[in-house]
Amino acid sequence: PAVTGTGAIFLRTTGIVDYREVASALARRFEAAGGEIRLGEQATGLEESAEGLLVRTASGACFRTRFLVACCGLQADRVARLMGIDTGVRIVPFRGEYFRLSSRFDDAFRHLVYPIPDPELPFLGVHITRMIGGGVTVGPNAVLGWKREGYGRVNVSARDAWEVLNYPGAWRLVSANLARGLVELRNSLWTRGFLAEVRKYCPGIDAQDLHPHPAGVRAQAVLPDGTMVHDFLFAETGRSLHVLNAPSPAATSALPIGRHVCERVERMSDGLS
Repeated sequence: PAVTGTGAIFLRTTGIVDYREVASALARRFEAAGGEIRLGEQATGLEESAEGLLVRTASGACFRTRFLVACCGLQADRVARLMGIDTGVRIVPFRGEYFRLSSRFDDAFRHLVYPIPDPELPFLGVHITRMIGGGVTVGPNAVLGWKREGYGRVNVSARDAWEVLNYPGAWRLVSANLARGLVELRNSLWTRGFLAEVRKYCPGIDAQDLHPHPAGVRAQAVLPDGTMVHDFLFAETGRSLHVLNAPSPAATSALPIGRHVCERVERMSDGLS
């Protein structure tokens, strides 16, 4: 009842999960099967040979493996380059900002509500989400980021910003989407601009209903000509498989994507010592 519009498509099977809990459950299963998870490690070197593959980390640790699967998200292109893979693609971070709605909206929505997306862009638009743990969020926008891991208040990294500014594909991307990019920047800096996007289909929301909520960062693969990669992108060597781009709904599709990756690894590693 809180939503207005000229029409809508009702999808009975759409929904969300608490993905932190999903990831934790998968981690527990991995460890129960004998796997080890090393948090806080940064890969600094990858060496491939006929005998196997060596991974060196910033902590000084070394790991040897027969085959490497790299699902590195915001660092995907950098890790691939450590293996000597450079397809010309670069990860350009886009910061997605959210707001939590006032409690008076906790029971106003029974479903996820999405606006009609721009078919030229791989973003879903500012949408309304009823959360698993209660409450309702609205977002995200899509603002060019200056820090790949920019989840906090100060979101600038000299290295990350320089890579964006030094990449011709990023300039071509901005040039081709300048008007829309300026709107997104305005909405990031001016809450009422963000509010105007939401009120197009939920006019009952006011500025005082928007409360800060943690942001996310999208790892968007961009080609040298400025084209955003809309599909999954893989690269490989004799002993490694790299996921260079996993667009939305990557989290929703994580299990079938995992099965696809496993099938590729089985084919690629068949016969390796």
